[in-house]
Amino acid sequence: MGRGYYISKQLAMAMALLAVLATSTILALSVAYSKEKSKGQSTDTSTSSALPAPPPPSDPWDKYRLPDALSPQYYNMTLWPRLMMDAQGVYRFTGSSGVAFICMKETDLILIHSRKLNLTLFNGHHAKLSGMHGVVAPAIKKSWFQVETQYLVVQLKGMLKPGKSYWLYVEFQGELADDLEGFYRSEYEEDGVKKLIAITQMQPTYARKAFPCFDEPAMKAIFHIALIHEPGTVALSNSREMGTKNLTINGTKVIKTRFHPTKNMSTYLVAFVVSDFTYISKPNDKKIMVRVWARKKAIDEGQGGYALSITQPILEFFEKYYSTKYPLNKSDQIALPDFNAGAMENWGLITYRETALLYDPKTSANGNQQGVLIVVSHELAHMWFGNLVTLKWWNDLWLNEGFASYVEYLGADYAEPTWHIKDQIVLYDIYQAFAVDSLVSSHPLSCKEEEVNKPEEISQMFNTISYSKGAAVLRMLSEFLTEPVFAKGLGTYLKHFAFGNSEYSDLWDHLQNATDETPELKLPHSVHDIMNRWILQMGFPLVTIDTQTGNVSQKHFLLDPNSVVERPSEFNYEWFIPIKWMKGGLEQDRLWLLRKAVVHKSMKVSRDEWVLANLNVSGYYRVNYDLENWEKLLNQLNSNHQKIPVINRAQILDDAFNLATASILNITLALRTTKYLSSEREYIPWEAAFRCLSSLYLVFDRNEVYGALQAYLRKQVTPLFNHFASITVNWTIVPLGHSDQFTQIIALSLACRTGLQECLDLTQTWFRQWMQHPENNMIHPNLRSTVYCNAIAAGGAQEWDFGWRMFKKATVAAEATKLRSSLACTREPWLLNRYLEYVLDPERIRKQDATSTIGYIAGNVIGQPLAWDFVRARWEYLFKVYGAGSFSFSNLINSLTARFHTPFELSQLKQFQVDKSEVGFGSGTQALEQAIERTTAKIKWLAENQEHVLQWLVSESV
Repeated sequence: MGRGYYISKQLAMAMALLAVLATSTILALSVAYSKEKSKGQSTDTSTSSALPAPPPPSDPWDKYRLPDALSPQYYNMTLWPRLMMDAQGVYRFTGSSGVAFICMKETDLILIHSRKLNLTLFNGHHAKLSGMHGVVAPAIKKSWFQVETQYLVVQLKGMLKPGKSYWLYVEFQGELADDLEGFYRSEYEEDGVKKLIAITQMQPTYARKAFPCFDEPAMKAIFHIALIHEPGTVALSNSREMGTKNLTINGTKVIKTRFHPTKNMSTYLVAFVVSDFTYISKPNDKKIMVRVWARKKAIDEGQGGYALSITQPILEFFEKYYSTKYPLNKSDQIALPDFNAGAMENWGLITYRETALLYDPKTSANGNQQGVLIVVSHELAHMWFGNLVTLKWWNDLWLNEGFASYVEYLGADYAEPTWHIKDQIVLYDIYQAFAVDSLVSSHPLSCKEEEVNKPEEISQMFNTISYSKGAAVLRMLSEFLTEPVFAKGLGTYLKHFAFGNSEYSDLWDHLQNATDETPELKLPHSVHDIMNRWILQMGFPLVTIDTQTGNVSQKHFLLDPNSVVERPSEFNYEWFIPIKWMKGGLEQDRLWLLRKAVVHKSMKVSRDEWVLANLNVSGYYRVNYDLENWEKLLNQLNSNHQKIPVINRAQILDDAFNLATASILNITLALRTTKYLSSEREYIPWEAAFRCLSSLYLVFDRNEVYGALQAYLRKQVTPLFNHFASITVNWTIVPLGHSDQFTQIIALSLACRTGLQECLDLTQTWFRQWMQHPENNMIHPNLRSTVYCNAIAAGGAQEWDFGWRMFKKATVAAEATKLRSSLACTREPWLLNRYLEYVLDPERIRKQDATSTIGYIAGNVIGQPLAWDFVRARWEYLFKVYGAGSFSFSNLINSLTARFHTPFELSQLKQFQVDKSEVGFGSGTQALEQAIERTTAKIKWLAENQEHVLQWLVSESV
């Protein structure tokens, strides 16, 4: 699944500072992600700790995992979504489904997942059972629904025989609700006409809401799908259309579309759509039908063109990279008005939010364009890794998502080679993962199967650890194996497990074979031994280098070094660490740190030399040095920063601030890393600095440090602002370089945020001109988020109401998102409260956007307490409407609590955890525990460091 749960890292690049603040913490934590949700246990032990643990369930239907007695082979199903209300005012769908399965072990019980479906009774039972190939099936004794574990239970009077095939048939009816799960409806308006579409989102456990099925990833089968739909609509599914037939059913004229059988695949990848959308396609000589679908108006306006242009090159890249042909004969991609995730890798029919697939060159920013590129690459990567070969169980979700989150950069780089996009993984994955993985409430990449059973536990696995840490450690593995060896192992792995399932250790086996076939590649241990330490224990190491002695050591890096890690590790939190490094500006041979501490004499330096480790942040660890080496690095930054690689300039900033946050490094030394920024023009260091500085705002924008912080940062950003004013002829043209355009956004955002008058005048003038001529928005798309936010913040009801009208009129999703986030920038409490109320009305704010809109408001220093009160007061409603498994709940909690740093706020958090424990927190459970941990750490950190920060900022602001 794409990371729409992040709101997305891609969209964040084009957002104003408000959006950054809404998703940052003092630790430079990001939303992730979001769309982010790991397995956790409630920290509220006030009642549960005194009670004995309940006995494990004894009946099969009380367990969340299917027994291994039955193996599905294929499904035949027909579904008919009604896009008009019935007499009861409900949208419904009807369907019939049969599944052929083989009995693997003798049993008198059939368990099949079914949720929120009304099944037709046959002789008093919910299903029909028959034998296949001359087999006689036992009669059904009784059947019922086990609501808690979401099963249809069918008890038999006799036994199913091993090796024999049977057929289970059901007919059913379900609600085509607007809950963004399973088979659901989406509504939108085009040219004043309300339109409906029927769409699916099956991952992770929602296929059972669309049809009864064995809804586990290892239960692969072939799907024969037919859809009945209204004339004037088109039906899509995973495979190509086989044929259509005009029918009349009970006096209603309909079309029945049948599709070719799918490949052997998991239920969570099944997809179907009924809509009046249209498409564009591109001829190719690969006999692969490639199409991009969207609303007719969006296609007519050319919004699908960019996604179409990059799809074929990315597919070709992955074919070469995986040494495996694209497994299907078509690739449909469709942009949906309502979609909870960012995108979903349904095999052959990838579904997207409109912002993740559509790009309008007239109104979309370059960040929107890059977002489309990254998400499309991510989803196409899944066609092999995840779809062709699938994880056996959700505890190894990282294998799907971490891998796609790594190679998305490779596919994107192939499609847009001049963008140099591969380096951005450091900003948007590695640093995201560091922030969460430095908490004791983190978890390993690969959990034990028994830790992930319930649907809400599965949903929590879709988090920063699975996506971003997974990407980081796989990138590290690829780097020390070398990309050709890594790709060779992937190729044999995919061929061996094609159309089946695997575990992470299977990948290690194939990578080890590729390594063994490369004699020149010398590893200190096997791939298994090296990588198991990275995926079977949580956290990451801090590598400390003493350049005076050559001593190199490692320890588990924690936000609070005094916190107690309760999760045991068989490796005792020790890693095998590959160290790429340089001395005095020259790269050295890679070293391996294989123990807690060793002495490498080569790391001892002379007076004029300095050491810099983790070149290009190729390894998943942070680095600390002796103070003398830190001073030398600071001197190098201030004298000639270009002698340090650009990624490592970002690393120095980010490592220093996080080491200071963990009370390992003096905060004034971390602040000194920002002094050279007045001479920096590159995007990656500025983005890293932007996040670190934004995290300072989150703890200081309500106390006396704020004024000094504003003055210092205004001083540092003014040269960058003036630089872009110069090279853009006073902001009238766009920088040529792709990353330079991102740096320009930072220059404008931070200059306005720090009160630089030239910036404030500029943004307010542009917005006023637009208000005077609404039909002619001359603000460049790259700068709109910043301009909108600052102008609405400086204005009042008139500016806000204008922004709202433009939001409701927007026909391009990316433009609507910019306006929706910027409306949260107002400094008028009554407007913010009104906006919060709008969130509860799907006619005003789509359900898919509700939690992110609250998050935007919480990013505003004035809106944060309003949003916090709003959510606490309505938690039951929000939880019910937006679902326990919603991928956005952890983002919401992160946004609401990002500013928390006082004992009173900590007590509020803990009370919230107690008060709402009966309602639950769903996929936000782990995020709430992490918020408590972060707030506790910030209270301690501020007590020790606030005065030092204030004194330093005052001394440097003059």
